[in-house]
Amino acid sequence: MRGPDVPAKALDARALAALAANPGCRRRAVLDGAGVDKAALASALGAPSGFGQSQFALTRGNAFEARVKADGGAELLRLVHSRLDAGAEPPAGAAVPDLSAPGPEGRTARTALALREAVAAGGWTLLDHPMLALDVAGSLAFLEPDAVVVHPDGSWTVVEIKSFPMLDGSADPAKVGAAARQAAVYVLALEEVAARLGQDGTPAPRVRHRVLLVCPKDFSNLATGSAVDVRKQRAVTARQLARLTRIEEITDALPEGTCFAPDRPAEELTAAVEAVPATYAPECLSACELAFHCRERSRAADAVTRLGRPLRAELGGLTTVADVLAAARGQSGDPDDPTVAALRRAAALRAEALATAGREVAPCP
Repeated sequence: MRGPDVPAKALDARALAALAANPGCRRRAVLDGAGVDKAALASALGAPSGFGQSQFALTRGNAFEARVKADGGAELLRLVHSRLDAGAEPPAGAAVPDLSAPGPEGRTARTALALREAVAAGGWTLLDHPMLALDVAGSLAFLEPDAVVVHPDGSWTVVEIKSFPMLDGSADPAKVGAAARQAAVYVLALEEVAARLGQDGTPAPRVRHRVLLVCPKDFSNLATGSAVDVRKQRAVTARQLARLTRIEEITDALPEGTCFAPDRPAEELTAAVEAVPATYAPECLSACELAFHCRERSRAADAVTRLGRPLRAELGGLTTVADVLAAARGQSGDPDDPTVAALRRAAALRAEALATAGREVAPCP
């Protein structure tokens, strides 16, 4: 579906968190499941998006992560110990296993083996960029957290390293929330690994629901950490991912030969994209590369979803802005419908307020 010579784009935790936040969008489910590069697709459709990090931000983030993990991850382990497990013996040193292996499947198997060995050995172990796998609507997604730490008691902690600052012990709530949703995806994937390790009769290792968020302290390059409880984000993400329609069910309804290769003619590419239903909301602008294209189509269809999910939920069966205005003016709709009655009441109050304001304005001399 992505084209015969187009390499697959890996589905990462950031994309999974965005997909779970909008589980009704079949378009994103199909494109992500097929490994389509949505940024290239958006450009081919004539609606390029500025979504994503700048090269400067990526470089700064990589440099900060390397600093945090220097010297065998000594600073990172110190933060894990002080913020999450102060009762354990201090990490004088830690095992850092080699996780290299051919292909994502090989790296996933090597990570599971390293986790098993770390639990059996006891002590502190740092897994640098392990590879995890998670089944999403029938498609396997390979995920790569910044780090996973195995504690002396055999429990596992996800570590998220971000380049945004933590000022006076707190960071931007929106960015912390996004990091928590991303970490929750890693926690879900680790829980599946732990469940498999527990199938041989030994107790399954515990995956901690408090993750460590590591950020620069104030405006320096020094690292500081904060424990973030992701139980709520984990529960929401698990529920939303479970609700996703299996990709096979969506693709079975598509026309034969549907292809999203960016080198296809614009008309053919547009038809292929429009063949998959989308559920646009303003939140997509910060989470999906196709947001500008979907917003344009939502505006053309006069859909109320472009005004936000909360408002869409309040409007019930009124799916277009024209329907809403007609109901408010008394031109259509059942007057006994609470939504229609509320709209007409709001329209009457607005008209009354405008009339009162008009009477109070003094005439120009």
